[in-house]
Amino acid sequence: MSLIRINEDLCKKDGICVQECPVVIISQESEELCPVVVPGGNDLCIACGHCVAVCPQGALDHASVPLESSPSIIKENVIDHQQAIQFLRSRRSARKFKNKPVEKQAIQELIEIARYAPTGSNAQEVEWTVFTKKEDLRKVSELTIDWLRKVLDGPIKDTMPSYFPMIVAGWDFGIDVILREAPVLVVASAPGEAGNGLVDLTIALSYLELAASTNGMGTCWAGLAQLALLHSQPLQEFIDLPEGHASHYPMMLGYPKFRYHRLPERKNPKVYWRE
Repeated sequence: MSLIRINEDLCKKDGICVQECPVVIISQESEELCPVVVPGGNDLCIACGHCVAVCPQGALDHASVPLESSPSIIKENVIDHQQAIQFLRSRRSARKFKNKPVEKQAIQELIEIARYAPTGSNAQEVEWTVFTKKEDLRKVSELTIDWLRKVLDGPIKDTMPSYFPMIVAGWDFGIDVILREAPVLVVASAPGEAGNGLVDLTIALSYLELAASTNGMGTCWAGLAQLALLHSQPLQEFIDLPEGHASHYPMMLGYPKFRYHRLPERKNPKVYWRE
């Protein structure tokens, strides 16, 4: 049975799906005939849904990407160019969070949005580990500090960033700059055999943080915790990623304490045109 089904009453035989298929498993023998899946095509399909998305008539259905679960794009909800620029420029890393929990449903909704991020070969192998208990978040920061202390007491301390001692001193003074009192830590991860795993989960986290801003939430990439997670066995055991997952990155999530009102400038991009 073919993965793809064509409604011949709706199909205009325009061949758009044939041209769009990234693995070239749809063919059309003539302009008078509807497209079909080539022999063996079912085994090559990556279930990307391009064929369903691109058909103007909604004539194409896919067993793994059902038409009924693929809503039409609402034109009124499409943002224009200037809106997109402001939206993307207004993203900020939140480093001060309100003492307010984030509802589990709100976190789930963000992860649901993040699953639409592109992945290599449409593998969709990103998984999520979420911490919301204060004592667990405190433990992540504590284990990160423990690792920093060992680094600063070891032979490679001179190769470490100059601000590392200040981070440890701040912790001893009662200031957590590891997770910054964020009420949630989200760790995206991917299997070790996923060649594009780190890229896939990074894009997914970018989707999540952009979506979070539309719900009044803020995020911050937890770089110090990530660095410790790469090297600290106690932290690795505590985070307890899914078995076989080697690519990972943690992100803080919560309601930001302050709002931002301007769009600061960044460095001009360096572009090397090969014309």
